Amino acid sequence: MPQGYTLRQLYDWCRVPAEDLPGHPGLKVGFRLVADSAEMGEAMARELIDAVAAAAAAGRPCRAIVPCGPMAWYAPFARLVNAERVSLRGLHVWHMDECLDWQGRLLPAGHPYNFRTTMERVFYSPIDPALAVPAAQRHWPTPETIGRIADQLAAAPADITLGGWGQDGHVAYNQARREPYVAPDVEQLAASRGRVQVNNPDTILALAQRTFGAAYQFVPPMSVTLGMAECLVARKVRLFSDTGAWKQTALRVALFGPVTAEYPMTALQRHADALITATAATADHPIAHHPEWELL
Repeated sequence: MPQGYTLRQLYDWCRVPAEDLPGHPGLKVGFRLVADSAEMGEAMARELIDAVAAAAAAGRPCRAIVPCGPMAWYAPFARLVNAERVSLRGLHVWHMDECLDWQGRLLPAGHPYNFRTTMERVFYSPIDPALAVPAAQRHWPTPETIGRIADQLAAAPADITLGGWGQDGHVAYNQARREPYVAPDVEQLAASRGRVQVNNPDTILALAQRTFGAAYQFVPPMSVTLGMAECLVARKVRLFSDTGAWKQTALRVALFGPVTAEYPMTALQRHADALITATAATADHPIAHHPEWELL
């Protein structure tokens, strides 16, 4: 059963037309609607560039937590950095998470869910070397480094956390836990720190359908992730998605529902400067188009 809300409430949240979401009186966290992936990518790129510029103007480094996805912002980011000659020499990047095999080991470099390989290709390589983030300021989570990384972010919080969200509203790989003997409550989830973990079956199936034609056998079953504590302590938190149906219900619960461990992204409601951005396809919901459905 839902945690902290009724099915009637969930139905009502899902049937709000997407165009009515911005400025809706029931919103519990900031929301921005964009048309498509192109507009979202530009907005996400500008968020990090503005954070870098603000830190530079204050005479200090910029500290950012950065995801591997969504992917639409990397090309605009490189274009804007190179065209505007934005120096990233003072940027320190903490990467959110990484996938692991069933023994908790890093994946081969050529695996599509090797986040480091992807980020080196799409985030770092397109930047003019004269402007690039120094290699020593790129912090990669591994089973060996995650404790040290969590300590670094606890000692000096990030300026900004950028991210997406999963089908269950997970931020980084902070999933709603499905194990029968482990059921963290909201406070435990919010205080969670960087760790190695087994991924949930629903996450594995969602990624299998998205990437491998539902061949779940190829989806990494474990991950290493920053905790919600590290992600939410940042001065700003900005989540983005252009993935459509996969993310629609989690968005509605995050915007209207209670803070619940069932959907970790609802914890953004407690943050002083949080904003969720979704494309029109992601903000939509099938229930909003079918008033004739009898679901209750």
